[in-house]
Amino acid sequence: MGAWPGVLLALLSGAAAAGVAFYILGRRVERRVAEAAARAAAAEAERLLEAARQRIVLAAKEELLQAREAWDQEATRRRRELERRERQLDERDRELQRRDQGFTDREQALAGREQEARARLEQIAGLSVQEAKQELQRRLEDEARSEAAALARDIKEQAKRSAEREAKKIVALAIQRIAADHTAETTVSAVALPSDEMKGRIIGREGRNIRAFEAATGVDVIIDDTPDTVVVSCFDPVRREVARLALERLIADGRIHPGRIEEVAHKAQAEVEAGIAEAGEQAAYETGIHGLHPELLKLVGRMKYRTSYGQNMLDHSKEVAWLAGIMAAELKLDVQLAKRGALLHDVGKVLTHEHDGTHVELGVEVATKYGEHPIVINAVAAHHDDVAHESPISVIVQAADAVSGSRPGARREAFETYVKRLTQLEQLAGEFPGVEKVFAIQAGREVRVVVTPNAIDDGRAAELSDQIARKIERELQYPGQIKVVVIRETRAVDFAR
Repeated sequence: MGAWPGVLLALLSGAAAAGVAFYILGRRVERRVAEAAARAAAAEAERLLEAARQRIVLAAKEELLQAREAWDQEATRRRRELERRERQLDERDRELQRRDQGFTDREQALAGREQEARARLEQIAGLSVQEAKQELQRRLEDEARSEAAALARDIKEQAKRSAEREAKKIVALAIQRIAADHTAETTVSAVALPSDEMKGRIIGREGRNIRAFEAATGVDVIIDDTPDTVVVSCFDPVRREVARLALERLIADGRIHPGRIEEVAHKAQAEVEAGIAEAGEQAAYETGIHGLHPELLKLVGRMKYRTSYGQNMLDHSKEVAWLAGIMAAELKLDVQLAKRGALLHDVGKVLTHEHDGTHVELGVEVATKYGEHPIVINAVAAHHDDVAHESPISVIVQAADAVSGSRPGARREAFETYVKRLTQLEQLAGEFPGVEKVFAIQAGREVRVVVTPNAIDDGRAAELSDQIARKIERELQYPGQIKVVVIRETRAVDFAR
């Protein structure tokens, strides 16, 4: 009984060893089977890859063959086309050679006939070849000169008619597109008061308040019997506006004494200056002009407080800029330069009180100083014909200025000034010899001069109109432009009895 456990243990150990051996052997078999399957799969993949490679090569060869065949067919077609064209060119060359030969034969025949004609002409006219040639050239020159003069006259007349028609069309179109209101400022501003008691406070004790106000603002304060109203008077509209604002604020505040007056006047001055700069920027924005120098913008804004013949200068300049831009667009010119020159054409008028010189000279000076374009400077300089026009832009600016200033409602004149200007206009035109009568018509926009026909011929009439126009420019101040018409008429009268 004691030996059985040892035998059983030995049997179990042997069985375990046999199991391990079988397991190891099975794993080796599985590994070899897997390796064999992998080698078979790789061989199959290599076979499939080789078959695909062969199919691609065959397809590429087929495409190459097809492309080569197509190229051969195209080359054959082009070669046949070239051969056909070469045959056509050869035929044309032969035809041209035949024509050249025919022309040569004709030239020889004509040369022979010309020699015969010359000989006959010399016999008939008794002129040599050179003399006949000179006579013929002279006649041809006379005929050509006469025809050229007639043609030039017709072209000039046609150009005048078409130019006048197109100019009227463009100006009318520009005017129709502008609808600006025109206001007339005076030299006084009225300030409303809450009551007549405020007049005493404005005057102050022994007049110290009103004296301090006039000294701080540079205006005259007129206090009369007009109820609830005080009038501020000054020829400088900027100072008048500063005084009006300051007085309104003093009245609203109620504290009126010299110290407060000076403080409020300084604040009103700063506000008006800021408003001037804003008005210049707004004008440039409304007209579509960019890149103006800040100082030029301030000068443009100051035109808000200036008038010319009752017309506000800023509104006038903006209107001229719009008109000039429309005309330039119609004529395919530079719209920006036209608007720029138009907006700045009267900028010198805000400097005439502080500097010497005409508004044209001052305008040219500031435009040059702040680097404006030469065309813009010429537009400023030539809008009253002080200098020659160097570009169509300056002519457009001048025309737009005349349109803005001369159309109804734009400007206002006193009746006495109006009559005086018409009288001076007729007197200036009547001072020339040969003038019989002078009539100023169309509100002074046109002067008609009737001359004696025996003293003034047609050529002298054209010269006289120019002389009258230049004299009017030198000696008479007027808005816009004046048309001078010289009329010369000769009448032959007889009676049949």
